[in-house]
Amino acid sequence: MALNVREKNGFNYVAEGQGQVLMLLHGLFGALSNWEGVVNRFASNYRVVIPMLPIYTMPIKEAGLEGLKSFVEDFVKTMELDNMIIMGNSLGGHVALLYTLDNGPKVSSLILTGSSGLFENAMGGSYPRRGSYDYIKDRVEYTFYDPAVASEELVGEVFETTRSIPKCMRIVAIAKSAQRNNLASELHKIKVPTLLIWGLNDTITPPMVAHDFNRLIPNSTLQFIDKCCHAPMMEHPEKFNNLVAAFLQNQ
Repeated sequence: MALNVREKNGFNYVAEGQGQVLMLLHGLFGALSNWEGVVNRFASNYRVVIPMLPIYTMPIKEAGLEGLKSFVEDFVKTMELDNMIIMGNSLGGHVALLYTLDNGPKVSSLILTGSSGLFENAMGGSYPRRGSYDYIKDRVEYTFYDPAVASEELVGEVFETTRSIPKCMRIVAIAKSAQRNNLASELHKIKVPTLLIWGLNDTITPPMVAHDFNRLIPNSTLQFIDKCCHAPMMEHPEKFNNLVAAFLQNQ
């Protein structure tokens, strides 16, 4: 399914299907292509909505988790969304947690995969280096168990992004904001059913992080996918979607 980007009141987003809202929040270098498998599987039974987070365009003074949470709040208000299932990968999971902590009644359940919020090894231990294609290729491949998943198109997209000084400034500001924002003392307030899907070989948010989320979020279930790193919905879309489907059937 080709994902059609729409625009409303300054928000760019994807909306496919009908039914209960399933909102997807992408990570720091996330792209629509990250979610194609999820949209294809669930748009027949859910209204799948993907806001394009303004990671590269938001005012530099607002470039951080609070700014992204406020953006999601404004998007939800504009789109008149309610009773949402929110799925977030990496930074998107962190934003989903912050949104839920402040807007619990609007959220029916959470699905987190490779989420930051407790610990993350950003970009494999370093921040984006401008101008080096080989460096960017190595870092993108680092986020996958099978480096072949890091297609030439994906690497090229990240490389082009990191060639921009203003975009790099925002990326670094948001990454640092995520590392500073530890939610360990807040996660007990998350009351909605929460599914944690983690790559057993995640190098960015290692399996110990998943266990900590599972321990700290009261109504949570943890599932691991073997031979999988930081983006299970891309590396093992069928296994990922089957776990999501089983979880949603029980809600």
